[in-house]
Amino acid sequence: MSASQQATKTGVARRAAKPRRSGAEKRESRTGWAFMAPFGIFFAFVFILPIVWAIYSSFFRQVSEGGGAYGGGSLVNKFVGFQNFQYVIQSKDFWTGIGRVLIYTVIQVPLMIIVALALAMLIDSFIIRHVTIFRLGYFLPYAIPGVVASIMWVFLYNGQISPIVKALEAIGIHADFFNDNILIGSMANITTWTFTGYNMLIFLAALQAIPHDLYEAARIDGATGFQIAMKIKLPNVSAAALLAVLLSIVGTIQLFNEPQVMQTADSGISKSFTPMMMALNTSQGTLTPGGDGPASAVAIVMALIAGLLAGLYAIVERKVNAE
Repeated sequence: MSASQQATKTGVARRAAKPRRSGAEKRESRTGWAFMAPFGIFFAFVFILPIVWAIYSSFFRQVSEGGGAYGGGSLVNKFVGFQNFQYVIQSKDFWTGIGRVLIYTVIQVPLMIIVALALAMLIDSFIIRHVTIFRLGYFLPYAIPGVVASIMWVFLYNGQISPIVKALEAIGIHADFFNDNILIGSMANITTWTFTGYNMLIFLAALQAIPHDLYEAARIDGATGFQIAMKIKLPNVSAAALLAVLLSIVGTIQLFNEPQVMQTADSGISKSFTPMMMALNTSQGTLTPGGDGPASAVAIVMALIAGLLAGLYAIVERKVNAE
């Protein structure tokens, strides 16, 4: 048998071994792609294309050309390579903002996770009744848009109209929530109030996935409710805790609503208080260098930091699951 005949025989055998798709399967596949197409187009338009445009813009900077000795000219986009990224990495304001975000994270994330876990374990227990009411009540702040929640809390922090401040003054405590020493704590309070219910649902879903046979076996062995919570519930929500911590850290990196809104009541909050505020004000030209290029570079650097944290999360989760 020649080589060509052997190749032909092999090809026929492969085609015979490969099952043919029926007409119904092909129509079903086309229908699936047709249903998915609107989402794919919308996803590419609002997510993929902006990322590509941001990467492209980060290599350009607006410069003035055509002016004389007395100024003038017009702004044009000029290719500057990695100069925008160099500016971000060497910017003292950027790293100062990162430092504020890290302090904010250290204060806010542990507090929120602990409170969310406590609420989830309380709802999962047999202590309270009307679970739906409590679950909805804890989750309701998350349904309020972040900007609206920030505006609401700015009014509550205002010493002239705030019932909280007046109540504290009535017992002899003078509270200034815009003081530099507690400003980050005031922002952390807004975020904690907003997102605790969301993280509570993550923990509650993990708790309800635990087989109840474990609880019954523990009670038969004489375990108390506290021992069941410490020895059974907490170890089984470790994966959910890692997920909640990851989402919280990524969210704190994008800290924007709280300082941006509080800036309207406190002029001491700078335009580069956080990296996201720095990106916005850079794009609007209120910081130098201004324009879309440097702002895109700030956003991309922050995205890389978030990706690094996500990678660290994946490593930690793999180790936890391995144990």
